[in-house]
Amino acid sequence: QVQLVVSGGGLVPPGGSLRLSCATSGIRFSIAVMAWYRQAPGKQRELVALIKFGGSTNYADSVKGRFAISRDNAKNTVYLQMNSLEPEDTAVYYCNARLGESQYWGQGTAVIVSS
Repeated sequence: QVQLVVSGGGLVPPGGSLRLSCATSGIRFSIAVMAWYRQAPGKQRELVALIKFGGSTNYADSVKGRFAISRDNAKNTVYLQMNSLEPEDTAVYYCNARLGESQYWGQGTAVIVSS
């Protein structure tokens, strides 16, 4: 059974930091393409960051230089370090795993950036 368990969301003031974690089981994590998406109220879900099994990364322009995606293959876990958070980063964040034609989603975690 595939599971992606997300943790680390919450309320943070502008300029603050949060780290999201996505612990996986039931997939060959080491060869999976892992990604973080987010969906703000009234908006479509969008790709935030992606990391391939070789470690190469891609980021949405809006988060470049502020967010960092990383993976720990020994722990089957992917992380999203979010720094210099802005109110525009407020959204529900989702973890995604892709293996070939299959993809899996974790539950969302809310990130609220507000003073």
